[in-house]
Amino acid sequence: MHSQQAVIDRETLVRRHNVEQRTIDPRSPISVGNGEFCFTMDLTGLQSLPARYPVAARDGLPPGTLLGTQSQWGWHSIPPGQDYTLAGSTVLYDSPRGPVPYVDMVGGIVDGRDTGASDSEAWLRANPHRLDLGRIGFVLPARGKPELAADDISNTSQVLDLWTGTATSNFRLQGHPVTVCTACHPGRDELGFKIESAALQHGLAVSLAFPYGSGAWHNAADWSRPDAHTTTLAERQAAGGGRNWVITRDLDGSAYRVQVMGSGMELEQTGPHTVLVQAAAGQQVLDFSVHFTSTGTGDCQPRGTGGIGSARRTGNTGGGDGAPQKSGAGTAVIRASRTVWPEFWKSGAAVELSAPDDPRAAEIERRAVLSQYLTAINCSGSLPPQETGLVCNSWRGRFHLEMHWWHAAHFAAWDRTELLLPALRWYASILEPARQTAKAQGFDGVRWPKQVGPDGRESPSPIGTFLIWQQPHPIHLAELAYRAEPSRDLLEEFAEIVFESAEFMAGFAHPTARGYELGPPLVPAQESYESTRTTASNPTFELAYWQWALRVANTWRERLGLPPRKKWAEVADGMVRPTVVDGVYAAIGVEPYTIRTDHPSMLCALGVLPRTDLIDPAIMRATLASVLADWDWDSTWGWDYPVMAMTAARLEDPETAVDALLLDAAKNLVLPNGHNRQTESLPLYLPGNGGLLAAVALMAAGWDGGPDRDAPGFPPHWTVNWEGLVRAP
Repeated sequence: MHSQQAVIDRETLVRRHNVEQRTIDPRSPISVGNGEFCFTMDLTGLQSLPARYPVAARDGLPPGTLLGTQSQWGWHSIPPGQDYTLAGSTVLYDSPRGPVPYVDMVGGIVDGRDTGASDSEAWLRANPHRLDLGRIGFVLPARGKPELAADDISNTSQVLDLWTGTATSNFRLQGHPVTVCTACHPGRDELGFKIESAALQHGLAVSLAFPYGSGAWHNAADWSRPDAHTTTLAERQAAGGGRNWVITRDLDGSAYRVQVMGSGMELEQTGPHTVLVQAAAGQQVLDFSVHFTSTGTGDCQPRGTGGIGSARRTGNTGGGDGAPQKSGAGTAVIRASRTVWPEFWKSGAAVELSAPDDPRAAEIERRAVLSQYLTAINCSGSLPPQETGLVCNSWRGRFHLEMHWWHAAHFAAWDRTELLLPALRWYASILEPARQTAKAQGFDGVRWPKQVGPDGRESPSPIGTFLIWQQPHPIHLAELAYRAEPSRDLLEEFAEIVFESAEFMAGFAHPTARGYELGPPLVPAQESYESTRTTASNPTFELAYWQWALRVANTWRERLGLPPRKKWAEVADGMVRPTVVDGVYAAIGVEPYTIRTDHPSMLCALGVLPRTDLIDPAIMRATLASVLADWDWDSTWGWDYPVMAMTAARLEDPETAVDALLLDAAKNLVLPNGHNRQTESLPLYLPGNGGLLAAVALMAAGWDGGPDRDAPGFPPHWTVNWEGLVRAP
């Protein structure tokens, strides 16, 4: 039976999915964060065992680690050998309008690896890259090899309390029990630690270590170049009886500061990039905070105003002003976390699932609760997230705009629009370069790039620069935000982004005797067609997306009292129909039509999108069945499973929707910590988490024009309680 009437005990719902671990799971560390900053820890509550949590390299370099300390503002560039520009990678491609310049690559991308790239291309793809801001871990400085080893600790247990955003870790070290509480301040990039143990008087200390920036695909830290950066420690006067140290970091002009606050402890710089924190004589408690701040110089950005600390619910949470609270600087941060996180969980939406003799309900609920936490701390900041968030680097920390919908659309569906808007505002900062890209190709409006850093500069690629499905995303995200919180202020703020996106789309679609067509050249969302980019055209998903988004853009004009753009309506009404082969939608409109690897993106045309004039539900039903019958699951990605679930739900097939959401496939694995694992080199994948939340919201709250029953995407014998969800378009 379905119900949305029962009041949900949110604390019980959230806490029954707390992450509890007693042994090292090298795939599944836990994190604390606020959306602008994140700290990932091992079983000690710190980052004492980084080698036990590896991120495999794709290019033969040493492995990285999952135990990162990252922010939205921390970026760095390795000085180039010369002034590299995109001009050297720009190639003219034939198009229906004549030759068009695209940023390509002399080299290629094979199985995710750059091959044969020029020095210029390699640098432009790798810079700026996201920084690992520092490693905070236990050490035993009195022994010859001070780093901890896994066999130094025993009787381990750790609990991430989702309700308060705090982690409590317990273990024994050299016969002494150790308890560590770890938290991140909701509104500042400040970590709070409270460490209690007699071991602090028997050699146990904390090390703060700082690396150079790395241009490696998988790594944010280079420990092999100590002479390339500087670390300086100084103590300064602090009010309130505590002590205050400042560590100044400089990497080729990308500068930031690390403020350490506390009492009953001593700090000492023990190496070029190492600072030791030790308890004062007689102290068996270390209660301190570590606050990371950007100087906004070099590639480091000014700190943004996204994340859970920017939301209207937080208010004044205290602490971290250089004057430690009487209870300790670390405890002040922990207290702030314990104040704000319950308010986060009480706001927005909640979904509670149960079903007799059907364990799928509990598993989807677990994934949904953990995904809310993980996307809040990784995806709610002032920049679009990278695919591994703020845990570790992938694609060198640069973010992919075609993935932004998957990271962020669910915030609006779960009535947490304030966590979507900061990154959506970032598009306004790159309007001019995006406008220049469109102009160089002969179009009005803006053409959004694909793989970028904060500056919005495109990366050379034989794939990414030919993608077009990121182009309607800002329109889609803005529309979802408006549906959740309709206001004229929101319409006015994002009108330029919506209208400029649509202007390019209307120009990019070219008229033929059959109607308006897309490409060539292009690469569809299903990137298996890279080698056919000079001939690929009319991908099913993108055709439907063009029609829907252009109509939404005109709706925005009407809401603002402006006349609709006739050209936008003409293109939307005249889009060619997708190609059907053997009764199912092809991925693209020309040979080879459908390659059965990578994303089954044609399903997005009725699932991610509502029904449009271009899509026949009966043909889409056959297409979904065809995909489920024999797709190459090893080549898929984590968001493909929510896509299939949303398509099945809109086709009124809830059993298939649930089966698809939980399909037993390697890329659909959700770890104990809630992360969606893909491979050893891509050990987590937040688009999978965001996609799951988008699917659950649609399946529970329904969609415009959908069945007139509650929770239409779930089996009728399930009990589905939900609050606060926003109906999908």
